[in-house]
Amino acid sequence: MRNTITTVVQFRLPQPISLEEATRRFESSAPKYRNLPGLIRKYYLRAEDGRTAGGVYLWESRAAAEATYSTEWREHVAKLFGGAPEITWFDTPVIVDNAAPASKAA
Repeated sequence: MRNTITTVVQFRLPQPISLEEATRRFESSAPKYRNLPGLIRKYYLRAEDGRTAGGVYLWESRAAAEATYSTEWREHVAKLFGGAPEITWFDTPVIVDNAAPASKAA
């Protein structure tokens, strides 16, 4: 079993952002995360009040995540959204994925 890592990245926005604007911004950055080494899945987040945004990332390893969360990445996020990202790290020992096909027991 691999030791997957989940990170929750959040940043406060200087002004609330609409769902439409958040969607536009997130869609423009999504291609940067496609085929990113070590990234299994990313969910973009926007709080209902529009004041906080971020993402939930599932990584193959902490090393892969740390390679992405460089100083340059942090500065880019802060410039793009106006708030410095806060990263919370979680070990992810069990995953339930109801969208994935069920595997058969041997």
